[in-house]
Amino acid sequence: MAIMADVKIGTRVKEERVKRFWTQDKLAQEADLSSRQVVRIEANEVKPRFSTILKIAEALGVDPNELVERN
Repeated sequence: MAIMADVKIGTRVKEERVKRFWTQDKLAQEADLSSRQVVRIEANEVKPRFSTILKIAEALGVDPNELVERN
């Protein structure tokens, strides 16, 4: 039985967003997400679906693996 690990990307998403001088609203627009969803992802309040991680990575122009926080 496969166990899914908690995927936290909030810190990395925020770092990449800030590097581009983007607001949360700008990232939401580029990734076709709601602004509230971006806020919650950056605060690690939600576990984003893989499809959401892909949207964010594409919007930021990074590999999805770069967004996953390593413990």
